[in-house]
Amino acid sequence: MQGLIAQFLRFGVVGTIGFLIDYATLMAAVALGAGPYGGRVLSYIVAASAVFALNRAWTFRDRRGGAALRTQWGLYLLLNLVGFAANYGTYAAITAWTELGARHLVLGVAAGSLAGMFINFTLSRQLVFRAAASRSVQ
Repeated sequence: MQGLIAQFLRFGVVGTIGFLIDYATLMAAVALGAGPYGGRVLSYIVAASAVFALNRAWTFRDRRGGAALRTQWGLYLLLNLVGFAANYGTYAAITAWTELGARHLVLGVAAGSLAGMFINFTLSRQLVFRAAASRSVQ
């Protein structure tokens, strides 16, 4: 149980870094004319790729499974589309339905990140960064 809690805490730290990357990329994309929705798609892909690398190197370093890096990254992005749907849906709702959210995009990014966090942790741990067959599951 302690291993699971430690992983979740590391996942949260990595997620916080991902949040900062996500928001910075969104602001840059919006400044370059991408708009708040198109910019959000780009910022999510950039942040998800960075978070994948950090989770692989730190959070799940002992659970890399046997897949090649490219295959694992693709599976990570594919499976995290479920978390992305919760993330983006929450972001879009807050941005579209509240004046405060439309003025302060960071609120939608933060709420979206939290909405997708638990989904992404579970999918990442169980399907992307599986324990090797010879090891016991933590």
